[in-house]
Amino acid sequence: MELSHCFIACLAIFLFFILSLFIRNQALRKNQPPSPPSLPLIGHLHLLKEPLNQTLQSLCTKFGDVLLLKLGVRKVLIVTSPSAAEECFTKNDIIFANRPKTMSSKHFSYNYTTISVAPYGDHWRNLRRLAALEIFSPARMASFVSTRRKEVMLLLSRLMQKCNVDGGSAKVDLTSISAELTFNILSMTLAGKRYYGEDAADDEEARKTKFLIKEMLVNSVRSNLGDYLPILRWMDFKGVEKKFSTLMKRVDKFIQNLVDERRQLLSAAANGSQEQVEKTTMIDHLLSLQQDEPGYYTDQIIKGIVMVLLIAATDTVSITMEWTMALLLNHPVAIKKIKAEIDDHVPQDRLLEEQDLPKLTYLQNVVKETLRLYPPIPFMIPHEASKDCTVGGYDISKGTMLLVNLWAIHRDPQLWENPKSFIPERHQGRREDDLYSLMPFGAGRRGCPGAGLGTRILELVLGILVQAFEWERISEELVDMTEGKGFSLPKLKPLEGICRPRQPVIQHSLVPL
Repeated sequence: MELSHCFIACLAIFLFFILSLFIRNQALRKNQPPSPPSLPLIGHLHLLKEPLNQTLQSLCTKFGDVLLLKLGVRKVLIVTSPSAAEECFTKNDIIFANRPKTMSSKHFSYNYTTISVAPYGDHWRNLRRLAALEIFSPARMASFVSTRRKEVMLLLSRLMQKCNVDGGSAKVDLTSISAELTFNILSMTLAGKRYYGEDAADDEEARKTKFLIKEMLVNSVRSNLGDYLPILRWMDFKGVEKKFSTLMKRVDKFIQNLVDERRQLLSAAANGSQEQVEKTTMIDHLLSLQQDEPGYYTDQIIKGIVMVLLIAATDTVSITMEWTMALLLNHPVAIKKIKAEIDDHVPQDRLLEEQDLPKLTYLQNVVKETLRLYPPIPFMIPHEASKDCTVGGYDISKGTMLLVNLWAIHRDPQLWENPKSFIPERHQGRREDDLYSLMPFGAGRRGCPGAGLGTRILELVLGILVQAFEWERISEELVDMTEGKGFSLPKLKPLEGICRPRQPVIQHSLVPL
């Protein structure tokens, strides 16, 4: 009996050895992308240092534009060339249409049901169709023109008053202005509530909103070791998962209150207990869809849509607005060119309007150049291969995470002349089909559906700020353009500038609201 057990054990060991050799030989036969030397268990995690976009650019410069890293148990494909990116989002677009599941995406996406991280399938297609037809369609965006303009005019009024108090010019915190204006535009569009300014909501929830949103943004894009070393997740290393869960409960309560307020307002109007209320917000529209299809448009689906628009869009638009103003302060010639273009195409007796934007090509190019140099998120939101495929002639296995380094592509000297310089003119006459050398909003079927709205807000706000005010730096020194840390790309130091009302548009700026 003992000999029999010994024989079985030896046979099992032998078969395991043969199987291991077979698997190893199969792996060796695969043509995998180049990869730096790795360490046991952690793989290449020790190589990841801030700023991550520059670290990965350096690795790709050394090993190639298509690079494979092993981060703990995950394989990660790093792409830093337009040709490889094009292959990922054309030939392999469906294969890379999924998102990797991470701790943050689970907790901050209503269990993977939001449009940004939902698995590729019927639910995601329904959300994408909703975004295209009901949220970001030209007609829907046009319906909120007055909302966007009113928020910009309120900002102008505050700046004018500040300049009058300070004797004709004023120092302005452009970092705060960018974040607060963007959030107000989106919160008014979604829920009809304003959170910043003298006439903002004045309750405890409103006062806490700024800190809640900031905390959400920081944690939702934070990389967690538990995503790469599962044992740390099982142990809830440093209590990260508990922290995420608690934070999401607070965010959910905040968004649920927005939905409930609009529902109660509309219900009271329908019952005749108060004056008729027009369905003027995005939540109103989503609640109308809920009445038609209550089984699909649940509160969770509505809250997921609101969360993505309110939080993710605020971050990306406000960061880009801040970088653009920083670049303009360092390049006053560009400010003069924007003013000249606006003066040529907009009558002197009124302020810039959204209908004027298509004619302002230099302003558009300034925004494009800012997005090239400082994409608000330096990497595309990660994708994941749903099956084996090839990229750049290399074999990529199912489950590999795809990370496209936009920052590196946008600054590639083989693609761009003087890539680190701010030259808006480089985009004049640039081919629109040259998509993969400039991708600030992603590419393929999972590219950002709100890109049009984001650029419209940017162009409108920047255009009016330049039209209505003279801008200059607070000192002779150039603005510090050092980048902050994290998955997004904020400025390291807050931005300040000096503004002075510009004649002759000053008398037309404070129109009745």
